[in-house]
Amino acid sequence: MNGPHAVESDDDPRIDVFRDVRDRDLRGRDGIFMAESELVVRRLLRTPERLHSLLLSPPRLEAMGDVLCDIPESLPVYVAPLSIMESIAGFHIHRGVLAAGVRPSASDLASTPFIDALPATGPCLVLAAAGITNVDNMGGLFRVAAAFGAAGVLLDGACCDPLYRKAIRVSMGHSLSVRFAVAEDLPKAISGLQARALPTCAMESHVGAATLCDISLGERAVILVGNEGKGLSDALLEAADSVAEIPMAPGVPSVNVVCAASIALWERSRGLS
Repeated sequence: MNGPHAVESDDDPRIDVFRDVRDRDLRGRDGIFMAESELVVRRLLRTPERLHSLLLSPPRLEAMGDVLCDIPESLPVYVAPLSIMESIAGFHIHRGVLAAGVRPSASDLASTPFIDALPATGPCLVLAAAGITNVDNMGGLFRVAAAFGAAGVLLDGACCDPLYRKAIRVSMGHSLSVRFAVAEDLPKAISGLQARALPTCAMESHVGAATLCDISLGERAVILVGNEGKGLSDALLEAADSVAEIPMAPGVPSVNVVCAASIALWERSRGLS
C-alpha cells in the first residue's frame, strides 16, 4: 500500500484534490469525481484503476484494512483526523472516507460504443432516462438499474451527472458499477437499440397509453423514463415501440420517477418468472 501518509495540516498540497469539495462539485473538477462513505468506496476499490487517491480518518483506515492491503502502489492513501478532513473538504464528513476517482472521458461515455457492446442475443435490459436533473433521482435510478440487473443506463444530454458526489452516495455506489452512456440525440440512440432487437417502452401518463401490466416486456427491453415535470418529449414517445402508464388513484397524476422505474422493471421481471 502506498501509505498511509499522515496529513497534519489542512494546507498540505498533497491533498489539494480533496479541497473545497462542495464548491468544486458545482464548478466541476478537471477529470475527477468524488465519492464518500465506506460502503461506496469499498465498491469502488474493486476497480482500483479508477481511483486517484484516498483520504481517510484513522478509524476508517483500520476498518478498511482488509481491502486496503491489496491496492496497487500507484494509489496513495492519506490519513487525517476528522477535523482536518472537514477543514480540507469544507463540509461535515461523519463517515470519515473520501475517494477521488478518475472520470471517464466523453468518448468513453458515447452512446454508439455503449449500444454496440450490449449482447446481441439473450436477456438484456437497458434503463433509459431523459431530463433527469435531480441528483437524488439520478442516484436512485442507478440503484434500481443494479437491483434488476440492467446491462446499462442510457442518459440524454439534459440529465445531471451520475458521478456527482451525492448521486453516487444515493446510488449506494452503483453509478460506479453500472455502465452508462450519454446520448445527445436520444431518439436516434433508441433507434440504435431497436436495431439490436431491444424494443423500447416509454413510461408516461399519456392519452392512448396502455396499462403497464398489459404490455409484454420481454427478456430484451428498454424502459424509458423522463423528467417528472415535463415528461417525455413527443420525439421520444414517437421513437418508442410502446407507451405505458401505471394505474393510480384518481387525482394522483404520477409517482416519483425512481418509483415508476422500479415498478416498470419489477413488472418486466415478474413477467419473465
